[in-house]
Amino acid sequence: MQDMSLIIIFVHLFKRVDNTFLTFFVLLYCCTSTASVFLNTLTPKFYVALTGTSSLISGLILIFEWWYFRKYGTSFIEQVSVSHLRPLLGGVENSSSVGLFSSVNGDTEPRTNVAECKVWRNPLNLFRGAEYSRYTWVTGKEPLTYYDMNLSAQDHQTFFLGDTQQLRPEDSVMQKAWRERNPQARIRAAYQAIELNRECAAAYVLLAEEEATTITEAERLFKQALKSGRKLSHCHTYIATGKDTNLVVYIKRRLAMCARKLGRIKEAVKMMRDLMKEFPLLGMLNIHENLLEALLELQAYADVQAVLAKYDDISLPKSATICYTSALLKARAVSDKFSPEAASRRGLSTAEMNAVEAIHRAVEFNPHVPKYLLEMKSLILPPEHILKRGDSEAVAYAFFHLQHWKRAEGALNLLHCTWEGTFRIIPYPLEKGHLFYPYPGCTETADRELLPSFHEVSVYPKKELPFFILFTAGLCSFCAMLAMLTHQFPELMGVFVKAVRTAASLMLVLSAHALSFCHTRYVFFFFFLLTRSVRGCLNCAAGG
Repeated sequence: MQDMSLIIIFVHLFKRVDNTFLTFFVLLYCCTSTASVFLNTLTPKFYVALTGTSSLISGLILIFEWWYFRKYGTSFIEQVSVSHLRPLLGGVENSSSVGLFSSVNGDTEPRTNVAECKVWRNPLNLFRGAEYSRYTWVTGKEPLTYYDMNLSAQDHQTFFLGDTQQLRPEDSVMQKAWRERNPQARIRAAYQAIELNRECAAAYVLLAEEEATTITEAERLFKQALKSGRKLSHCHTYIATGKDTNLVVYIKRRLAMCARKLGRIKEAVKMMRDLMKEFPLLGMLNIHENLLEALLELQAYADVQAVLAKYDDISLPKSATICYTSALLKARAVSDKFSPEAASRRGLSTAEMNAVEAIHRAVEFNPHVPKYLLEMKSLILPPEHILKRGDSEAVAYAFFHLQHWKRAEGALNLLHCTWEGTFRIIPYPLEKGHLFYPYPGCTETADRELLPSFHEVSVYPKKELPFFILFTAGLCSFCAMLAMLTHQFPELMGVFVKAVRTAASLMLVLSAHALSFCHTRYVFFFFFLLTRSVRGCLNCAAGG
């Protein structure tokens, strides 16, 4: 009380001169004095509870941040700060953060990235009823995302129905059927279309894809669909209308895939060759990838090389199937006798160098594939759509081709020894490529939409941990350490806290004293504050 009275007297003495400066330091001194009195009454148990609670809260924040980063690839705190706080502070969001799915006409995005991030139909996609649904029955997990199924619905409407102004009544029903989200609703709509027209080929296609629970049953329905499609086209060259042609090509391709799955591989190869010969302009369907997989199963490596010679051309778009199959053929020629120790002593031969370069080329195109081939990551069922150079394409390739790599003796060993060397050739893959365009930055976003949530999406290049995860981890560790020390050594930590409090008070008063030199009229007043504060600090330390 005596100190406070003296302070009030000094305030009245100097109230006519620079009241703002004086009032600020007087209030600051009063607050520190009150805080010192309050802190002196606290016991070590309070500090244990305080640090323990802080450690618990920061630990929960750390767990949430880590989960959010693993699921979405970004920090939640950082995302909220950028989305909500930056506009309030007057900042402008960086145009590069919009993503690579914006309009092609935008000036902020190069056309090469848009082309690289195009989503393609998986040429080896499974059957929903006979394969995807069985997985759901066994595991209770949905292997397909709604985004993936919605893309398939759009493909079917565009590919089978064509111009909406020329739709037949059954086509209108099927147009609604593809858009239905419930599988049972789609099946009911297919039967409704068959009631309107017994020769509705699109309805049989839907039933073969979604209602058939075995490949044999799906094949029977596809044969019925092919028969109906031929009747609708009224000719055996299948050129009556565009949508009838597309429908027949789709059906014949799925029939070839049924034959492949049922073990009739030579029949499947013949059907695929005939289809490619009959419709050479439909290269966008990538039927050659189905053919390559079937030929590898037959171990007809000369025929595989002939197909690659036609499609592994610099003017044609690449895929993981093309690049990795080419690498497999070259690795197969040397892998059975390859030894890392011998190669390090004598160097690589010409054939081994060609195989290593082919592996580097394949890894540069899609760096996610080796982890699946080497079984460093678990496989899941491939999606119906893939993103070239992305994790979805890697899953689809490894799902069907892992067995072919295992069949070639030593091929996986050669891949294991050489694939990581690719990253030394392209240290900055997002800025500059070696044999291909720079790696697109949009793959992670698209793959998270295409792949189910229970799958851990592979990200390339590897992202560093966000600052807020490291900060919360450090804060949690520091608070936990203080809580443990306070619990184990309460008296020592009490002395430490008092010393820290004393030092802080002394530094605060010394700072005020230094600032007072700018106002010579207050030198005596702040000298008084300094004297009283130092005396109080010494008494506090002596009492501790």
